Amino acid sequence: MLDRRLRIVHYLPAIRLADGGVARAVLDWCKVFAERGHEVILLCHTPTDVPQDWLERKPGCPRTVVIPLPGSGLKISAQLQMGQGYLKLIQQADVLHLHAPWLLEHVVFARMARKHHVPYVLSVHGMLDDWSMSQRRLKKRIYLLVLGRRILNKAAAIHCTAEAEKTQASKWFSNPKIAVLPYLVDLDPFRQLPGPDLAMRLLEPTVQKQPKLLFLSRLHEKKGLDVLIRASGLLRDAGVEAVTLIAGTGDAAYEQYLRDLVLELGLTSRVLFLGLVTGEQKISLYQAADVFVLPTHQENFGLVLTEALACGTSVVTTKGTDIWQELEGAGAIIAERTPEAFAAEMRKLLENPQDRADRGQRGRDWVLSTLAVEPLSEQYEAMYRSLVHRNGSPNDQVPKSQSNPGSQ
Repeated sequence: MLDRRLRIVHYLPAIRLADGGVARAVLDWCKVFAERGHEVILLCHTPTDVPQDWLERKPGCPRTVVIPLPGSGLKISAQLQMGQGYLKLIQQADVLHLHAPWLLEHVVFARMARKHHVPYVLSVHGMLDDWSMSQRRLKKRIYLLVLGRRILNKAAAIHCTAEAEKTQASKWFSNPKIAVLPYLVDLDPFRQLPGPDLAMRLLEPTVQKQPKLLFLSRLHEKKGLDVLIRASGLLRDAGVEAVTLIAGTGDAAYEQYLRDLVLELGLTSRVLFLGLVTGEQKISLYQAADVFVLPTHQENFGLVLTEALACGTSVVTTKGTDIWQELEGAGAIIAERTPEAFAAEMRKLLENPQDRADRGQRGRDWVLSTLAVEPLSEQYEAMYRSLVHRNGSPNDQVPKSQSNPGSQ
C-alpha cells in the first residue's frame, strides 16, 4: 500500500521563469516526481513556461490544468466559484502542494483539502523571512491575522528549505509540523555542460575577451543590484578590467533606475543588460562567467547560486541567503553587502584564476553530491507518504526535519 503511486497536485498561479525561483522549483518538483512514476498535476492560471509536452498531456509527463483567472479583485466569491470547478482534482489527490503564503486562492484550496481529508503542504519559499516580513509589514500582518495564519496552522506540513528559514518563518505560525528539505533541483541539464560558446554569441567580440562578472536573476531591489553596479565602478576606478553582465527582467521602473545608475556612473561599456536568458543558453552563460555575483538582501535557497556552482563557476554572495553557511563550505565567498566589500572579493577572484577554478570545482562537486536527485526525491516522497490520509483522516506525523545541505 505504501509503495503505490501517489497523486500529487501542485498549485502556483503563474509559471513564469522571469518571476524567479519559485516557478523553477515547482517545474523541477513536477518533472522529477513524474519521472519517478507518480501522477503529478500542475494547476496554474498562466502557463507561460510550462513545457509543451505537459500541456499536451504526453505520457510520462506531468498533467497541466490551466485554470481560468477568477474575477477582478480576486474576491472570495470569485475564488470559490473558481475552486468548485476543480474540486474533483483536489478530492482525488493524495497530497495537495501549495506554494507561497500570500495567495488568496489558498483560502479556497486549503478549505477544500481539509473538507475532503486531503493533506496539504505549504512551501513558504522564504516569504516569511525577516527581510521579507519587513516589506509591506502592515498588509502582511493583517492578512496573517485574518486568513493566513489559519492556512499555515492547518497545513499537514510547512515546508522550509533550510533551518535558517525555519527559524525565521516559525515566528508567524504555531504549526509544529515543519519539514526542512532543500529544493529538489533537476540536475540533468548540469551533468553534461554545453560549454561557454553558446552564451558568447550574446556578446560583442570585444566583450567576449574581457573577464566577466555575472548576475542572473529577477531584477528586484532585494537582489542588491545597486551594490553590484557601484562595485563595478570601484573596479574600474582601480584599473581592474572586467565587464558586468546582468541577465534577467523585472519591473520596468526598477530596471530603468538601474540603467540610469549605470549611466550616472559612466559604466555603459562595463555593465551590460542581457534580458532574460533561459535553458541551455543560461547554463552556457554561467560557464562563460569568471565569477557569479549575487549581493542579495534575502534568498531562502538561492537556486541561481546552486546553478552557478553546478556549472563550476565561483560565487560571491551574502548572508542574505538562508544557506550561506553551506554555500561557504562549498567554496562560495560570503561578503558584506557593500560595494567596497564586493569589489574587493571580486577583484581577488579575478586576479587568481587557480583559486577561481578550485572554488568552482568544489562547488560543482558539492551540488552534484549533496543535491543529488535520487536520495533527495526519496526524502520528499517519504514526507508526502507520511501525510497521506489513512482510515479517513490525515496522518499527523511529519518526518523529522532533514539536515540542511552540507551540514552533515
